[in-house]
Amino acid sequence: MSIRSDFKKVKYFCGLIFSQNRSAEAALEMLGEFMPAPDGRSAVIPFTMTDYYQAEMGEPLFRQFVSFKELLAPERLPEIKMRTNELEERLAAGGKRTVNIDPGYLSDANVIIATAKNHYHRVPLSNGIYAHIEYVLKDSRINFLPWTYPDFQSEAYLDFFKGLHERFKLDKKGR
Repeated sequence: MSIRSDFKKVKYFCGLIFSQNRSAEAALEMLGEFMPAPDGRSAVIPFTMTDYYQAEMGEPLFRQFVSFKELLAPERLPEIKMRTNELEERLAAGGKRTVNIDPGYLSDANVIIATAKNHYHRVPLSNGIYAHIEYVLKDSRINFLPWTYPDFQSEAYLDFFKGLHERFKLDKKGR
């Protein structure tokens, strides 16, 4: 028989996709309504692996990641995804999103991203939100999975997630 224990706290981040810097900055400010203060940001990275968002948000598109200071419970992921969806609606113009906000977290074992789209490798959480496992952390390395998005395999993204892993380790020690 296994013995139940509470989940360990995790390091949250959000990935933003946008065409206008002002939309991203507005989203980052509004995230402060329900997320801890930021403690890290990636460079602004061209988002070119897919044209999925272009019709809605224009082009060129960019991606930026932001991480947050406090470690939080992983169970909060569905609530945070619903709140970021609300932010996307508040920032929309003419019925189109100006920013896409994908919350996720890094744990001791993996990197999880919240999504409302189901697929064979996603796990239902609650309220129509699924967990998408992007990476597995093993032997102090970030390991790809068959469904790891191509952009998440790029050096620019990996630089952010390696830094996030280091901040997570420091946060666990109570820096």
